[in-house]
Formats: sequence, structure tokens, C-alpha cells
Amino acid sequence: MRLSQESVAVKQVRIEVRLPEGHWAGDVTRSHPSSVLRIEEHMPLQKGRGTARASCSEDITDTVANHPGIEEVRSISKQRFAVDILAGDGGFLKPLVKVGVIPNTPFEVRDGWVEWTIACSRDKVRDLLSKFESEGIPHRLVSTRGVTSRLLTPRQRFVFDTAMQEGFYDIPRQITLTELAVVLEVAKSTLSAQLQRIESTIHHTFAEEVRKRSS
Repeated sequence: MRLSQESVAVKQVRIEVRLPEGHWAGDVTRSHPSSVLRIEEHMPLQKGRGTARASCSEDITDTVANHPGIEEVRSISKQRFAVDILAGDGGFLKPLVKVGVIPNTPFEVRDGWVEWTIACSRDKVRDLLSKFESEGIPHRLVSTRGVTSRLLTPRQRFVFDTAMQEGFYDIPRQITLTELAVVLEVAKSTLSAQLQRIESTIHHTFAEEVRKRSS
């Protein structure tokens, strides 16, 4: 798929959402109201399950491990951990699934409230807010801005081009994330976050076109 250099009508929305009772991240931070839970990566799995990598300003691993929605907690380092999440207990909220949008990572959860940045079309923004309303999920629209001048920032375009040229997206992959980070002279974690934002923007912008070409 070739990326157009023309303007692309995309909205970048920041929204605060009150995670419902039963959502592990909401419940855990409500139990530790002074903590800041940072979700670094998250991924849906089959049958509604999910997995996430996270860190926290406090040691909350015991509370996480005892949550009924958590299948397993794996320690990565001090106050950093990975979790396997049971279906319906902290994956993507129904409005996100129904509209078909995925929040950018990383994001933070404080005292049961999460702040998400989402890139999507104007229609999807309206649809998402409407579904939050209909589901009775408290939310606050923090900001919204149009991203119309270019699809990617100059830095994102450089990272994307380098990744393509080095074979990062080839099958099989010609360069690892660690090796690509060395080429770009950035930390591996920084590059991982940059690629996630780039991929999220591209996926949401061209999702409808992919569906049409795959029907």
C-alpha cells in the first residue's frame, strides 16, 4: 500500500475515561489512589483475552496478582511487569471495539481514570463519544485537533523510511528492533514507542481501505 503525500483528514483526540468496576487497571489504581500505572504495551488475544506490559510508581504487583481478572503476572524488573488478562476484565472497552479504534501507547491510569490519545476520523470520534454516552461510561474530552498537513511528522517519516529500507517489515525480518535502534541512534524502548505511534496512525488512516480491498 502506497502512502499518499496529500493531506489526510485525521483527528487526534485526547480523552479521559473512567474505567468501569471489574477492569483490572481501574480497580487496582482505585485501590492505590496515589499510584500512577503506565501501560507501555497492550495486545488483544483470542477469545477476548489480552496481555499488557506495565510499570507503576508504587509496588502494586500483589494487588494486581490478586485481581480476579488477572490470569498471570510476570515480573520484568522492579515495579515493571507483564500481565495476562482474562476476557472481559480489562481489555479494550466495548465502545473502542465497536468503533474499531485502539489508543496509542504508552498511556497512564490514575485513580481509575485513564487518558487515551486516539487517532481516527471525525466520524469515528463522534461515534466513540456517542457509544461512551450510551454505555454510561464517564468520560471527558480533553482536546481534539486536526492532523491535516501530513500523515507522519518529519521524524516519524524518517524512522518509517529507515525501517522500510533496513528490512524491518520484510518477511522474514532483515533487522531486529535492537539493531534498528542502533542504526537510528535511539534507545530500543524509544524506538518501540515511535513505531507503535507510526503504525497506529497508518492502521487507523487506511483501515477502511484495507477492508474494502479485502471484501
